[in-house]
Amino acid sequence: MEEIKKEISSLSAYQKLVIFILAVTQFTVILDFMIMAPMGDILMKSINLTPSQFGVVVSAYAFSAGASGLLTAGFADRFDRKKLLLFFYTGFIIGTLFCGLANSYNMLVVARIVTGLFGGVIGSISLAIVTDVFTLQQRGRVMGFIQMGFGASQVLGIPIGLYIGDNWGWQHAFLAIVVLASCIAILIAFKLKPIIGHLGLQKRESALKHLWNTISRKNYRMGFLATSLLSVGGFMMMPFSTVYAVNNLNVQHDQLPILFMISGISSLIIMPTVGKLSDQYDKRKIFTIAVIWMMVMVVVYTNMSPVPFFVVVILNILLLMGILSRMTPSTALISAVPDTKDRGAFMSMNSSLQQVAGGIAAYVAGMIVVQKTPSSPIEHYSTIGYIVVILSIISIWMIYRIYELIRKKNEH
Repeated sequence: MEEIKKEISSLSAYQKLVIFILAVTQFTVILDFMIMAPMGDILMKSINLTPSQFGVVVSAYAFSAGASGLLTAGFADRFDRKKLLLFFYTGFIIGTLFCGLANSYNMLVVARIVTGLFGGVIGSISLAIVTDVFTLQQRGRVMGFIQMGFGASQVLGIPIGLYIGDNWGWQHAFLAIVVLASCIAILIAFKLKPIIGHLGLQKRESALKHLWNTISRKNYRMGFLATSLLSVGGFMMMPFSTVYAVNNLNVQHDQLPILFMISGISSLIIMPTVGKLSDQYDKRKIFTIAVIWMMVMVVVYTNMSPVPFFVVVILNILLLMGILSRMTPSTALISAVPDTKDRGAFMSMNSSLQQVAGGIAAYVAGMIVVQKTPSSPIEHYSTIGYIVVILSIISIWMIYRIYELIRKKNEH
């Protein structure tokens, strides 16, 4: 399978271009989602949204993205992956444009649903492209660079979102994403080569049967379960992280952009570093170390009392180090589970379950956390931390099983 340490295979100029295209594509998709958080207060006041309505606006994207993964899984392996990426990315741009033109609650919900239907599939298509273009020994680095979109969206998304929203209105933040994404779509159209190697492997079967065959395979279901566990563990803490920082740790509102920016910059360093280590060493061991680190930091962070701001910043970086470092090796390993002919369907299903699991995690977290008044500390956040630890222990076992499956697969 993998040696304890191995030579890192070099990347060609075209492979580096593919990494750049997929990374900036992911950046715009994640930015579109992340930018909702900093503009929440501005958006709610400008079109008179209640907190529950804003929650619907946010969750509409996640659940429509999950639905789109299921709808596209059956035929995801029947088309050139470049054309599929360009089609859904164009739909994502149109949905984001509708967000920028929305002036009411109903229009915004519809726009977010449209954006989620198209944007929710882009990540799975990108992963399928990565698996087609790069060897398993290269994927750790590739995943690290592509997943830098999360950190870049924090570094740029929150400060830029607040600046644009304060000065020109929240709609213009979405319009700015449309302009950037349109330039990337042109790059995809003219620079990305067709990816059709999987087409000759397809059997003549209906999309529904292809979907069922993908779901029915035990090895694939193990990959789906591992992704769902990792998503629940990541999303449970996220919705209330800002509320916890402000009300429990006494972080000031004007310090939040600084906190997110520093965390984002640190992730830009962490992701490619872990990606390189994942290619050089055993991915399973890198994942296990990262999860153990994350579990320790989760317990520490969710049981804190008010501390100086610089302490919060340091602990956020250390927590983020564990959360992000487990994703690169696990994603690279899970990408090796499906056969080439099933890769698109597997990635679409995987992306769908990731979105749905995240939505369920956020909902469950909302049932656990209690806040007596809008300015009082939230209670039971530590309970969420302990649940994340339990799920993380299970995920170590799941990734070990997947590692063994891949090893046996490669031996045949």
